[in-house]
Amino acid sequence: MSAERVERRLAAILAADVAGYSRLMGQDEAGTLARLRTHRRELIDPKIAEHKGRIVKTTGDGLLVEFPSVVEAVACAVAVQRGMTDRNGSVPEEQRIVFRVGVNLGDIIIEDGDIHGDGVNVAARLEGIAEPGGICISGTVRDHVGDRLDLTFDDLADQNLKNIARPVRVYRVRVADAPTTAASSKPAPPALALPDKPSIAVLPFQNMSGDPEQEYFVDGMVEEIITALSRIRWLFVIARNSSFTYKGQNVDVKRVSRELGVRYVLEGSVRRAGDRVRITAQLIDAETGSHLWADRFDGSLEDVFDVQDQVAVAVAGVIEPAVHIAETRRAEKRPITDLTTYDLYLRAAFELGGSAEKDRLVAAAGVLDEAINRDPRFTPALGAAAAIRVVLDVQGGAPDLEQNCVDAVGLAHRCVNAATDDPNALCMAAFALGYFGEDIAAAIALLSRGLALNPSFAVGWLYASALSIYAGKLREGIEQAERAMRLNPNARMGLGLALIGFAHFFDGSFDLAEPKLREAIQQLPSYVTAYRFLAACYAHLGRLVEAREMVEKLRAMNALDEPRITHWRRPEHRELLVSGLRLAANQVN
Repeated sequence: MSAERVERRLAAILAADVAGYSRLMGQDEAGTLARLRTHRRELIDPKIAEHKGRIVKTTGDGLLVEFPSVVEAVACAVAVQRGMTDRNGSVPEEQRIVFRVGVNLGDIIIEDGDIHGDGVNVAARLEGIAEPGGICISGTVRDHVGDRLDLTFDDLADQNLKNIARPVRVYRVRVADAPTTAASSKPAPPALALPDKPSIAVLPFQNMSGDPEQEYFVDGMVEEIITALSRIRWLFVIARNSSFTYKGQNVDVKRVSRELGVRYVLEGSVRRAGDRVRITAQLIDAETGSHLWADRFDGSLEDVFDVQDQVAVAVAGVIEPAVHIAETRRAEKRPITDLTTYDLYLRAAFELGGSAEKDRLVAAAGVLDEAINRDPRFTPALGAAAAIRVVLDVQGGAPDLEQNCVDAVGLAHRCVNAATDDPNALCMAAFALGYFGEDIAAAIALLSRGLALNPSFAVGWLYASALSIYAGKLREGIEQAERAMRLNPNARMGLGLALIGFAHFFDGSFDLAEPKLREAIQQLPSYVTAYRFLAACYAHLGRLVEAREMVEKLRAMNALDEPRITHWRRPEHRELLVSGLRLAANQVN
């Protein structure tokens, strides 16, 4: 006896449901049902009919619709979502009905007017991972739509959908990018004025796990990042409550900038599968739409809270210099007469990287002095002015080295007195006091206080590394330099490499010091101290020809004078450096 024949066909399936339906019903059951019926009658059902769709079935909060054309299914989804946005414009947020939509193309089974099968199941799972107000489509749908619709699609990569055996390629339709009609366009609210310092909003990250129960992990991740960024005192960070008003929305960063009054926006996604997690993030200049930084982080979820903390610190560590560089470039384009005190600080502090020429360092110190004259308690400028005098001493660029030392210590103490909770300024002041001062333990304690306030301050960890090496704590200094480089892998690598080289040198591991110092010089070709250590290193290794070459380069840089060595607190370390330099210098006629 043959099995009963099953009717199948290929169809485009649209699945939709109301986000937060239980909450809406709990607040106002009769009103929610009435609004939903009105939306169906005036918008949804007419749009489905217009695009030749057939409503297969409805649930309390959802729809399952079959279309003979993939293009019609996606066009209908966009029309409905855009229409709902317009209709919700004047409705209080807590009363809005917002749909999530998933569209798939696949084989379906028809039975008594209903449809079943894998094609339907995938559409339902796509709807489940779509944002409220958003649309997710399968890769098959994307391929068939091609360029037939004027839409933008975001590739969300392969997703493991619940109860679907194979990964599914998923795309997000940018509903907001579709052209708007004159009737639906509304005047934008007035933009909030930007604050007088760099400002950023961290948008809720997307949960790409295919499991709504993971929302707690995703939201916790974002909260940790907001907290880490809030420790950066020169950065204006929008509070969580304001940022999370955009949760579940497809938003334009320019709209976020206008509504929250921020220049930068951080967005991202979290994908969790089993005990593994991948976090992606990108920093955007909302004014231009340009991407300033993007990266991803992978980890194990053996300790959820530990992973959240580690990623938050790492993200904050990279964002701080990225915003700093962007703000510096912005300030450089403006006439100096138009610059604020903060702009002056930005222009000058950029030279603290260790590779600046002497005349640029002197000019930067002058700009910082101008900023301090405008605001004598502006701690970022006070700390930077003290720290830049360390670089002037190292490079031999100060007109009067002793007065430079006195100025640095005075500025550092002024900074400490004013900066009760500015971690970056405290770290810079501690660095200057440790270099020029006597009490290295007090300087290290002060810097530790600054890093406790902002543990993601990558440059602060470089300062900590320097102070540790000054004090003879070589292994600790190497670990701190490595931490700085992990926090900010795209910048200031030369300083970190040089510090590691110094530590290996003082440990007598000249073979380990040499490649680090050589690479540091490649990245910071004007960093005099690295040349001195490399010359001494070659001399102790017996590579006298190379030692002579380093001395010749120091001569060309006008840096053959005996360097200040008092900041290296251990006598045996000072002797190792001086004896190496003398041996190298003796190779030059």
